[in-house]
Amino acid sequence: MTILDIPRAEPPLDGHTPDGDPATAWHRAKLHYKQVSPLNRRKFTIVVVGTGLAGSGAAAALGELGFNVVAYTFHDAARRAHSVAAQGGINAARGRKVDGDSLDRFVKDTVKGGDFRAREADVFRLAEESVRVIDHMDAIGAPFAREYGGQLRTRSFGGVQVSRTYYTRGQTGQQLQVAAARTLQRQVAAGTVELRTHREVLDLVVTDGRVRGVVARDLRTGAIEVQAAHAVVLATGGYGKAFFHSTLAHNSNVSAAWRAHRRGALFASPSYLQFHPTALPVSSQWQSKTTLMSESLRNDGRIWVPKKAGDDRPANDIPEEERDYYLERKYPAYGNLAPRDISSRAAREQIEAGHGVGPLKNSVYLDFRDAIQRLGKKIIEQRYGNLFEMYADCTGEDPYTVPMRIAPGAHFSMGGLWSDYDMQTSIEGLFVGGEAGWGYHGANRLGANSLLSACVDGMFTLPHTIPNYLAGHLNEPLLADDDPAVTQTVADATGRLEALLAVGGKTGSDRFHRELGEILYRGCGVARSKGGLAQAIDEIRDLRHRFWSDLRVPGTGRELNQELEKAGRVADYLELAELMCVDAYDRDESCGAHFRVDHQTPDGEALRDDRNWCFVSAWEHTPGTLGQPGMPVRHHEPLTFAAVPLQTRNYQ
Repeated sequence: MTILDIPRAEPPLDGHTPDGDPATAWHRAKLHYKQVSPLNRRKFTIVVVGTGLAGSGAAAALGELGFNVVAYTFHDAARRAHSVAAQGGINAARGRKVDGDSLDRFVKDTVKGGDFRAREADVFRLAEESVRVIDHMDAIGAPFAREYGGQLRTRSFGGVQVSRTYYTRGQTGQQLQVAAARTLQRQVAAGTVELRTHREVLDLVVTDGRVRGVVARDLRTGAIEVQAAHAVVLATGGYGKAFFHSTLAHNSNVSAAWRAHRRGALFASPSYLQFHPTALPVSSQWQSKTTLMSESLRNDGRIWVPKKAGDDRPANDIPEEERDYYLERKYPAYGNLAPRDISSRAAREQIEAGHGVGPLKNSVYLDFRDAIQRLGKKIIEQRYGNLFEMYADCTGEDPYTVPMRIAPGAHFSMGGLWSDYDMQTSIEGLFVGGEAGWGYHGANRLGANSLLSACVDGMFTLPHTIPNYLAGHLNEPLLADDDPAVTQTVADATGRLEALLAVGGKTGSDRFHRELGEILYRGCGVARSKGGLAQAIDEIRDLRHRFWSDLRVPGTGRELNQELEKAGRVADYLELAELMCVDAYDRDESCGAHFRVDHQTPDGEALRDDRNWCFVSAWEHTPGTLGQPGMPVRHHEPLTFAAVPLQTRNYQ
């Protein structure tokens, strides 16, 4: 079994957070940012990779400001980005309802929900801009639910005791993405944004520590193209699909971010991976992904298991006194709206103790019986109708009459490329937005903060910070296609494709991906141990060796070849997975979604170690042989909390 000797780097990283009160940091930063005059903006070219809420928002805003923008997506249209999959809502401290919500309460909930492993000043920016996000999305056509008098309606999400989540039934991400994609298409029509579809970014051109462009592959023809740029934005989403069975779409991947990491961008907290407590359970061997059921369902649904282990009676045959509403019992102040990390661990405990339900005994019940009796079926249908329809389509069961079955599933990555307060990575000129970054969520994301963070990054942060960077590079030419840095990057990207095609083995990439997911769920899942992580690292290294010796990719690289696309993404997951386990092995504490069984309180809650671990780990890639990277170097950025003092999380 591996015992890791992990090199550490000094001095600490500088996040370039403005000094002073974190509540006013964003206002002061914007006041001192450099500007690019309107007549000079057209001299700059910016590449935006990804067209979800963060990517579409950034490309549209920068295009409207007058910059030349080239936007890349591997989809056939911008609106198909994975932001459409978010269901329940988007948070904002805007409503000021009688429940006493405020900007300060938003910050407290988010910092506490992330178990004090986020950058506090970033969270203040998230809260401040949340008000503008809702007004902006409402103005560009997002059909938010409304009260009878016309005001926007809100509901609650996990980890909060107020109603701050704006929503469009169970289709919030879809409706926001449609609105954002329309603003992007408006700039495409205006000529300020060039949208390149069916393209996958394979690598970044980096020279002298600065990004100068991207190398992409046309997925229809296999042609390799280069786009030079003065700045690059990666808004490519999260890496939860490394677990194979996840709530993410099959095309979701880490490859562009991982290319940046291999070129020098630090990767922050890769082990912080959220398991959503209301995913549909895996029910058979052939199942290729899990399906997300919105956390908003926990507003009215009650979660329970049979009190008697091994009870296999139908749910409706189990009387009330023989049901254990375990979240309401353990966390009475929050009940079924306990944060996701806590709810997922509680479900796992019940399942492993023999109280799981369903054919494979791997789920718990989410029951709407009481809500339907109290409110009526019509109200529940108005709030969650499309989600109930989706559940019925997936399972063949009617959730109006039979409790839903749910289970924790790999979902959202709080880790991502490390960036400073301006959202610039450790590579000069390379910026990150949305789930591809790390800043807001700490070790556990509160529900409905995902759509918000993507919108804040793309629409209201990067349009300020990128011009501040570009102002110092006026009149600099783009790199020529024959520049040595460009030709070498093209050769590297092409060589990697050829290496995948040349393995000549017998096993498809899906088989390796599925096995990787089993290793990660077992060794780096809802609960982790030092021994289990060390074993997972050994298993991943062995699997990666088998991948590079037995991979089969039919066809060539000069045509549409989806097997080649998948193989490249799985190769990157096989490297990322080791870093995830190394990070979890190294972080000798429990915090949020990173739960080490050797660091827990007597009643089974996560036990932080603020004296030794109150920092974000940011990992530096070290080269190795093909598919076998060297041992990464850990950098760290200390975290301080002025407005929300360090405290033990308590949701009871």
